[in-house]
Amino acid sequence: MALPSEESSFCKLIIDRNLVERGELELARARQKEYEDQGRRVPLAQVLLEMGYVTKSQLRRLSGGLEDSMARPAEQIPGFKILNKLGQGAMASVYKAKQLSLDRTVAIKVLPKRLSENPEFVERFYKEGRAAARLNHNNIVQAIDVGESGGYHYFVMEFIDGKTVYDDLANGKPYGEEDAIKIISQVAMALEHAHERGFIHRDVKPKNIMLTHQNIAKLADMGLAREASDHVAAAQEAGRAYGTPYYISPEQIRGEVNIDHRADIYSLGATFYHMVTGRVPFEGATPSAVMHKHLREPLTPPDHLVPTLSSGVSEVVEVMMAKNRNERYGNCRELIQDLELVAQGRPPLMAHKGLDQETLRKLATGDQVPQDDELLDDEADVVSPPSWTLVVILVVAAGVLAILNILQLFT
Repeated sequence: MALPSEESSFCKLIIDRNLVERGELELARARQKEYEDQGRRVPLAQVLLEMGYVTKSQLRRLSGGLEDSMARPAEQIPGFKILNKLGQGAMASVYKAKQLSLDRTVAIKVLPKRLSENPEFVERFYKEGRAAARLNHNNIVQAIDVGESGGYHYFVMEFIDGKTVYDDLANGKPYGEEDAIKIISQVAMALEHAHERGFIHRDVKPKNIMLTHQNIAKLADMGLAREASDHVAAAQEAGRAYGTPYYISPEQIRGEVNIDHRADIYSLGATFYHMVTGRVPFEGATPSAVMHKHLREPLTPPDHLVPTLSSGVSEVVEVMMAKNRNERYGNCRELIQDLELVAQGRPPLMAHKGLDQETLRKLATGDQVPQDDELLDDEADVVSPPSWTLVVILVVAAGVLAILNILQLFT
C-alpha cells in the first residue's frame, strides 16, 4: 500500500506534526477501506479519532492549519475572492470563489506546488482546461479561465451547487431505474456533444457526474480527455492503462493506441450498473485483479442482482459493457434512443439489433448459440431445435409404417 502521506495533504500534515506514526496511519487507512467495502464512506479523521490515535482538539487545530496552508495559493489568484475550500484530491484542490468582475460564484481548481514543477502534470492540467473550453453543453461543467499566478496553476470553472452520483452510492443509496435512466441519458448527451467535437473523456465514473439541486447532471473532469485525432499523444500513451479500474474499458486496460468513443460508452455502462445495483460490475483485491475481470470475466446481468429491474435496462447495460467494442452501441445517439424506449416501458431496439448480429456471427463461425433462456432478448426470432423425445417418436413411427408396407406386399 502506498503511503497516504504521498497523496494527501491531510496525511502529510498529521505526519509532519508527529500526531501519528506511519504504521498507525496505514492501519487507519485499512480500517477506512473496510468501511468502504461495507458501503460506508467514513472520513479518515473520524477513523483516526475512533481508533484513539488523535483527539478532537488535535483535529480542530489540524483542520485550521490545513485550511490555512491550502488557502494561501488560491488567494494569490487575481480577480477572485476565495470563499472556502470545497475538496481536495491527489491531483488538485478545489475552492469556491467569487469572480469579482462579474460578481458570480465559480469553482477554482489549483494544482499543488509539488506537481507544478512536473511538466507532464502541468501540461495535462492545461489540456483539461483547453478541452473543457471547446465544449459548450448544458450537461458539461463549463470552463471559464485557466492560467498561472505566483507559481500556482489554476483552472476556473462553473460552480455546481449540489453533489456527485458517487456521494449517493457511497452512502448506500443506489438509484431507482427511472432516476438512473434520466441521469445516464443526460451524461450520454454530454458525451455525444464531446464525441462529435473529437474528444474522448476516458474517465467517466460516478465521481465525475455532478448533480444540481434540480437534478441536472453535469459531466466533470476532462483531465484524461484526449482528442481522438491526437495520434502523437496516443502513441506516447501506448501500453499504459489510463482510467479508473472499476469503470475502465478493456481496450484502455490493454493500452491500445486507437481508443475511441466506445470506451466512454463502456465506462458509462459500468457507472449505470453501479447506480442501479449498488455494486461495481467487477470487484477484486487489487486494481489489477479488477481490470483482469473486465477483460475476462462474464458480466452478471443487473436484473440478476436486482430482480425488480426491467429486462430492458439490463439489456442496455450489457450492450454498453460488451468486452468487444464492436458489439457495443456504435455511438451515443443509439444509446439515447434505447434509453428513451426503456423509459417508456418498450424494448430497446438497438440493443436487440446488436444481439441479433452477435447470434448470426456465432452461427456463421460455428460457435455455440445460447438457448432461449440465455438470450438477452426474450422475443428474439430464433428457432428452437426439436426435442429429442419428438425425434425418437418420429423415428419409431416411420419404422412402424415401413414394416406395415412390407407386410402388405406379402398379403
